[in-house]
Amino acid sequence: MTALSPDSPPAERLPEIIHRLRQAHPDARCALDHRNAFELLVATILSAQCTDERVNQVTPALFARYPTPEAMAAADRAELEEAIRPTGFYRNKAKHIQEAAQRIAYDFGGQVPASMEALTTLPGVARKTANVVLGVAYGLAEGIVVDTHVARLANRLGLSRHSDPNKIEQDLMALTPRTEWIDLAHLLIFHGRRVCTARKPDCPNCVLNDLCPSATL
Repeated sequence: MTALSPDSPPAERLPEIIHRLRQAHPDARCALDHRNAFELLVATILSAQCTDERVNQVTPALFARYPTPEAMAAADRAELEEAIRPTGFYRNKAKHIQEAAQRIAYDFGGQVPASMEALTTLPGVARKTANVVLGVAYGLAEGIVVDTHVARLANRLGLSRHSDPNKIEQDLMALTPRTEWIDLAHLLIFHGRRVCTARKPDCPNCVLNDLCPSATL
C-alpha cells in the first residue's frame, strides 16, 4: 500500500483524515444548545454571523418566553427583536424566525418538517440550516453542512477548489460515504475552531499536517 501524502487524491486521503479527526475531537457535535427541532432551527438561524456561544446565551430566555412555533408566531415583533438583539442583524433574523414559525405552526401542524424540500421553503432557511436540522434533530443525511470552517478546511485540505458553499458541499458529498456526512461537518468545524483557525492555523500541532497540501511546518 502506497503511503499517503498531501499529493494523494482527496478520495484516498479522506478516510484517514476522518479517522484522525475522530481521535482528535471525540466530542465533536452540534454546539448549539437545543431540546427539539424547533429550537435547533431557531438557534441555527440566529447563528448566522454570530458565535454559537453568544447564541447559547440568548436562547434560554428566548425559548422560555416563546417555547413553541405557535408562541413564536404570535410574538410581538419588537419584543422578539429585543430578545435576540445580541446576536446581530436582529431585525432580519426576527422576521425570518417569526415567519418560519408561522409556516411551521399553520402549514406543518406545529412540527418542523423533516425534508430538505420542505425546510428550504421556510423563510431564512437555505441548505446549510436545513442540513443542520435534518442531521442533528432527525439523523437524516441529506447533505453536508458547509459553514465558514468547513469551507476553509475543505479548501486547505485540497478537498474542494471552490469558494461557493453549494459547490463545496457537492465535492464533499462525492468524496464521502453518506454514513459520514453528518459527522464530517462536526469534525471539520471543531478542527477549524481549535486548530486550523482562519487567522493562524497551528500546522505544527495539527494531526493532519502530513496529509495537508496547505501545511506550513
